[in-house]
Amino acid sequence: MAGRAGPTTAERRGAGSAPSRPRRPRLPRALRAPRVRLLIVLVLVLAVLAGGGAWVFYGSPWLRVERVTTSGTVVLKPHEVREIAGVPVGEPLISVDSGAIEERLRRKLPRIDSVDVVRSWPHGIALKVTERTPVLLIEKGGKFIEVDAKGVRFATVEKAPKGTPLLEMATDPSGSAAAGLRRFDAARLRREAVRVVAALPGAVAADTRTVKVRSYDSISLRLRDDRTVMWGSGEKGRAKAEALAGLMKAVPKARHFDVSVPTAPASSAS
Repeated sequence: MAGRAGPTTAERRGAGSAPSRPRRPRLPRALRAPRVRLLIVLVLVLAVLAGGGAWVFYGSPWLRVERVTTSGTVVLKPHEVREIAGVPVGEPLISVDSGAIEERLRRKLPRIDSVDVVRSWPHGIALKVTERTPVLLIEKGGKFIEVDAKGVRFATVEKAPKGTPLLEMATDPSGSAAAGLRRFDAARLRREAVRVVAALPGAVAADTRTVKVRSYDSISLRLRDDRTVMWGSGEKGRAKAEALAGLMKAVPKARHFDVSVPTAPASSAS
């Protein structure tokens, strides 16, 4: 039997080598040139669109500030708010710094609790104001300092707003009370007084004339007709409100009420 012939030259070259990958067909030179031109055109179009968009927002007269409106004012005058806001009329609407306007209004007009500066396309800026509302008053020099629901003193007025009770700070800076004052400063005690007012039953709140603060846990009320309520601290406000309402209903002729311990309320005629 004849032996097998030796490997051919092609077989010897391919031995031990990986199979070759098929080559990608190359586009003819005549077709590659249009693709390059198309890419350049697309880049130019995008550049023109970006430049045109920037001009529309920043350079054109179509999107510029022409009017400033104000809403939400009660005590403040709209023209006063607009003047302090200093909105740059005539400038591009998109470039208005709303954060700076808000900060300026809150700093120069403490009566403002919050304000939103809203772009009203294509030509307007809207100033949406929320004013602070007084819940307590501090009398000083014949005038009244208004205190809001956060305990913040925000304005001084000539005439006391109707239905707003006076806050009387009767703290003693000497003796044993001094330690309490170091722990609970005047701002904290104001917040506690506000906390008490917020918890009062509706009828009692309407009758409250003075909120007297001696210390953190000694807050009392003077009501219409000189009735008094010892409330204690601002803690357990809901339970104290319920106890006071029940006590006033059960003993309508009492002059003094004590709900500092709401589980053991008390009253007296004198």
